[in-house]
Amino acid sequence: MSRIGRLPIDIPSGVDIKVDGSAVTVKGPKGELSLTVASPIEVKVEESQILVSRPDDERESRSLHGLTRTLIANNIVGVTEGYSKGLEIVGTGYRVQQKGSSLEFALGFSHPVTVEPPAGITFSVEGNTKVTVQGIDKQQVGETAANIRKLRKPEPYKGKGVRYAGEVVRRKAGKSGK
Repeated sequence: MSRIGRLPIDIPSGVDIKVDGSAVTVKGPKGELSLTVASPIEVKVEESQILVSRPDDERESRSLHGLTRTLIANNIVGVTEGYSKGLEIVGTGYRVQQKGSSLEFALGFSHPVTVEPPAGITFSVEGNTKVTVQGIDKQQVGETAANIRKLRKPEPYKGKGVRYAGEVVRRKAGKSGK
């Protein structure tokens, strides 16, 4: 039995869960998220808990069991607390400004780079080198932060670029002079 999959998920107060066949909808104070459960996995709501079960021990069923439980738990955390991912901009002349809901980056290119937030995502800028990506969908928050980081990845010689908050960039030794 999956160690993660067999654990029940507690439903906090203020969260409403509907299971309709393979569709699971989670409604909370911050919004609503839905998830389609893969075919062999079954989801049941009992009192104030959600139970995820699998019918057999086939390889596919086992792999989906813990995944489904974790995705539902992530949706519950998302609609109650939300998710956020911090980014730092390091480098001389590298900065970010908030223009309405979008961000405008100066990353050493000949032009500013503008990033529009996808639906359900908000940006907040602290100073001109720190950005926070916030939303209720964990996957979407992480993907948006990764796309921003991809604009200018931290390079290994000086460490300049966009990095996650707290990320340690491995530095390389430069040229050795004679």
